[in-house]
Amino acid sequence: MKIQRFEDIIAWQKAKRLTVNIYMLFQESRDFGFRDQIQRASVSIMNNIAEGFERRSNNEFKHFLYIAKGSCGEVRSMLILATELHKIHKEESTKLIGLSEEISKILSGLIKTL
Repeated sequence: MKIQRFEDIIAWQKAKRLTVNIYMLFQESRDFGFRDQIQRASVSIMNNIAEGFERRSNNEFKHFLYIAKGSCGEVRSMLILATELHKIHKEESTKLIGLSEEISKILSGLIKTL
């Protein structure tokens, strides 16, 4: 089955879930710089998957998937920092880090397929 829309890509669906969770988790944060950075990084994952897919070129899609994968690393890094700074609980961080790692693995598989 050929993917017709970026919304059908499992990595995009999971990235959207990660983004919604990040937004909800940090919506009350008064550390605006930190909040904005982690929110932007999470949005970057899903948006780069979407943008790359819409380019309709495997090489460009792969390029944007690498960018999305980098943003997954940024989100994980910031979640680790948020935990160390007691901005979030360890359980929340572990769940979201796991989701980010899952997205990253899916992206790696997509990249290999292309």
